[in-house]
Amino acid sequence: MVTGGAFLLLMLVGVPISICLSLAAMIFIWASGNPLLYQSFTTQLFGGVDNYGLISIPLFVLIGEVMNGGGITRRIVDMAMAVVGRLRGGLAYVNLLANMLISSILGSATAQVAIMAKVMVPEMERQGYDRTFSAGLTAYAGMLGPIIPPSIMFVIYSVMAQVPVSDMLMAGLVPGLILTALFCAVIAIMGIRQKYPRADAMTWRRRVRVVLDAAPTLLIPLVIVGSILSGLANATEAAAVGTLAAILVGRFWTRQLAFRDLPGMMVRAGIYSAIVLFLVATAAVFSWVLIYGRVPQAVAAWVQTVASDPVTFMLLVNVILLVIGTVIDGAPGLIMTVPILLPIATEVYGIDPIHFGVVAVINLVLGFLSPPVGLCFFVASAVTGAKVGRMFVVTLPFFFAALLLLLMLSLFPVLSTLLVD
Repeated sequence: MVTGGAFLLLMLVGVPISICLSLAAMIFIWASGNPLLYQSFTTQLFGGVDNYGLISIPLFVLIGEVMNGGGITRRIVDMAMAVVGRLRGGLAYVNLLANMLISSILGSATAQVAIMAKVMVPEMERQGYDRTFSAGLTAYAGMLGPIIPPSIMFVIYSVMAQVPVSDMLMAGLVPGLILTALFCAVIAIMGIRQKYPRADAMTWRRRVRVVLDAAPTLLIPLVIVGSILSGLANATEAAAVGTLAAILVGRFWTRQLAFRDLPGMMVRAGIYSAIVLFLVATAAVFSWVLIYGRVPQAVAAWVQTVASDPVTFMLLVNVILLVIGTVIDGAPGLIMTVPILLPIATEVYGIDPIHFGVVAVINLVLGFLSPPVGLCFFVASAVTGAKVGRMFVVTLPFFFAALLLLLMLSLFPVLSTLLVD
């Protein structure tokens, strides 16, 4: 009780979540009356990041830096325009398809929304789309970033759950494609009802030239996903090869990347990765004290009075995590809830930890798009000037499509383990 109260108080006054976790763990040790636990504090802190799979995080971040600086994003958007631009609501499909392709490189929802909002929203406005809808669609398309591999959140979860990073990354591929299809269905229905415009006509010669010009950029996700699926590389090795592929494409194909830019990109990637990894380290300490205090066992006893079977438990988890995701960012939310809920899922209800991880991440990512925080909406608003509240209302059909995916995953776990089994 003292630990929980201290944690909430620290979080409410604006203390960074990683510091909250560390201080809450220290307060728990003090309240437990066992000061010898302080001797293991630094060991647990170091052990939280002493994992080979975490090396993939700075590499995936660096891929995003190289892709953005190398002009790869623009070419992917142009290719999507050439493929689906002439459909009714074509630019909306382009926004979604380009986000799907870019998500297989970036793996971060907020970074993806920031990049794509700058590229797509002005173009959609020029073609007659409402700015609010355009920004909201971009925010929802950014959901694909933490779901389709690579995904930084999946890497963090795999370390916490002690499951292979490669398996966890592949588990997000099918749900990510299903979510893309559901969003396309929403666009098709809204396009007919609201008479969305078609993009400017493009000759077949021009279309082929654009596709061929962008085709080498697809080498990056193919290298990452293909090497993992084929078993030729694990997630960290695939990230390293993907980084090399991004550098080569940006330097020798798009010719917009200069080698002198790489040190700055590495520094930015290192700073962001350090923040994430420190969060993972403090989460390990927090998980350690929760287990010592038998918190998961207490929560499990309560949950079993509410949920009698795995499906009911997963539906309950959906509600809990979606509510948590509305007020806490994805990675911190994952770090706070997994140590408590995962042991219950696996030991009490026999749920596959990979399946649980996919559902947990999608719920928390959906929280990026739900009031009162709605981080992705705020990012899109900062870039485009669209109003956050109206953005949420206009794009409600996409919210319900995401809920449908969560229901499907809860009822049919095979959708998240299809490429792993």
